Amino acid sequence: MPGHHGPDRCLDLVREAERIAAESPVDVVVLSGGSRRGARSEAEQMRAAWRGPDVELLVEPTASVTAENASRTLPLLLERGIRRALVVCAPLHLYRTRFFFTRLYGAHGVETEFRVAPVAPSVRALLWELGAATACRRQLRAARAELAQMPS
Repeated sequence: MPGHHGPDRCLDLVREAERIAAESPVDVVVLSGGSRRGARSEAEQMRAAWRGPDVELLVEPTASVTAENASRTLPLLLERGIRRALVVCAPLHLYRTRFFFTRLYGAHGVETEFRVAPVAPSVRALLWELGAATACRRQLRAARAELAQMPS
């Protein structure tokens, strides 16, 4: 579950993941997102906010962009033999989330499905997505290079 949102948006993503985990069998929930200016990471904030079913919660606290959310959570899934992932994101973030996760997870045999959390879009989020879209190809190359360094 990629982060990069304010605290309220992180909570919205957590609540959607909780709903999903309560409705269907989920073995593991992976929370991903780094920190800004030395604060507690988004992943750690989401873990602290989790009120869902008792499932394994994995925290990936270093990702600063969506490509890193995918490349840094993939090894956690592969270590556990997980071959199917449901990724929760904000509505405006769906395009980039799908772009990175289908390419990076798919190349390693992990099927992805996407769920959009009920998060109200903001002008700030729209502007962020428009600006970030210009870096997708470069970030994908960097994420693939990072994964190539991963032990087999």
